[in-house]
Amino acid sequence: MEAKLERAVRSEVRPSKARETWRLMKKYKAIYILSLPSILYFVVFKYVPLMGSVMAFQNYNIFKGIAGSPWIGLENFQRMFAYDEFLRILKNTILIGFYDLIFAFPFPIVLALLLNEMRRLMYKRIIQTVVYMPHFLSWVIVGGIAIGILSPTTGVVNHLLGLFGIEPIYFLGEDSYIRTILVSSGIWKDSGWGTIVYLAALAGVNPEMYEAAVMDGASRWRQTISITIPTIMPTIVILFLLHIGHFLDFGFERVYVFLNSLNEGSGDIMDTYIYRVGLVGRQYSFTTAVGLFKSVVGLALIMLGNALSRKATGQGLY
Repeated sequence: MEAKLERAVRSEVRPSKARETWRLMKKYKAIYILSLPSILYFVVFKYVPLMGSVMAFQNYNIFKGIAGSPWIGLENFQRMFAYDEFLRILKNTILIGFYDLIFAFPFPIVLALLLNEMRRLMYKRIIQTVVYMPHFLSWVIVGGIAIGILSPTTGVVNHLLGLFGIEPIYFLGEDSYIRTILVSSGIWKDSGWGTIVYLAALAGVNPEMYEAAVMDGASRWRQTISITIPTIMPTIVILFLLHIGHFLDFGFERVYVFLNSLNEGSGDIMDTYIYRVGLVGRQYSFTTAVGLFKSVVGLALIMLGNALSRKATGQGLY
């Protein structure tokens, strides 16, 4: 009797939930239609290619395809960690990603706070436009500009060093400079664009909070520490977690334009390694394993960062 009653209750609840879902879909159909292109993009370019990850567990043959290539299990992953070259690549990727996290991530925050303090609207707009512009340049152009500036013969940097009696330095020809060049060029290119999100968050700060702070005698620095930063902290946390998710995904184009045989010892990362060994060297299964390893590490980092963030600040991605 109780079982029949439970089934009857379920049969009544399920249609009601389905009707409620259908009603909400009809009510917000315009939003769902607008989201369709984005959903299709992620399905076609993000989820469908995931099926190719099985190549990491195969000895892939381009003529036999995925269905006809033999399975070898975790052999590619064992081979990956047995190579000294891969361990060097992994070290370079971790160090460059760490430097980018420490130096490049806070830069848009500082820049947004400085722009927010400007009172002359015309100067503020001019500076915003100037710092945004590099984002629209390709990495090929940015690399060409950086190579010209750092040239040992015609570069501005070496010209200034020469005024102090310092011999010209071939910056792109030494391992010790390549990581600094990669991180600093990224700061110059993308920091201005990154300030857009923070300026939007700053626009939502209640002006009455600043007025009350002024009446209490708080300085601009104290207002920034006690009002501005805590208000935009949820935005900072979300972007920080997204940045952690791309910790090992520094970018192929960003590195390849600066890389040469003289600095690849410290500048070669996973993305350039996958291109060189996978596409040029045609070791498709091995580099698929490398890419899968990078994706799994990124997923683990973002889940760990989200858990720690929720415990520490109460904010997270999910």
